[in-house]
Amino acid sequence: MFTDQDMSAVFNALSHESRRHILDILKAEPGLPVGELASRFDVSRIAVMNHIAVLEQAGLVISEKNGRQRRLWLNAAPLQMIQDRWLDAYTEHFARRLTHLKFAAEAAALKEKDKP
Repeated sequence: MFTDQDMSAVFNALSHESRRHILDILKAEPGLPVGELASRFDVSRIAVMNHIAVLEQAGLVISEKNGRQRRLWLNAAPLQMIQDRWLDAYTEHFARRLTHLKFAAEAAALKEKDKP
């Protein structure tokens, strides 16, 4: 179960620009080694590791140690749970309206095509 405490950890993790940038990088390059990720920032490796720790505690990053190398992956599930909590009902409503609009536009185009 996704608790309010879990959600607070996600929002805290997302509050820092560097952590959001880390997530963007991991989305584009799943399984990136920590050293390679750290080399893309103008801060110490320890600072990047601290950011990774916050992201892991929030469940947004999954790491796997393989020998001496540690690889990282984005875990979007916590973000999806937050979206589901507030947006699912709205998304469903607007998706239904958009579908009706699509059918109405297609019907109007078909009538226009059939005119002499």
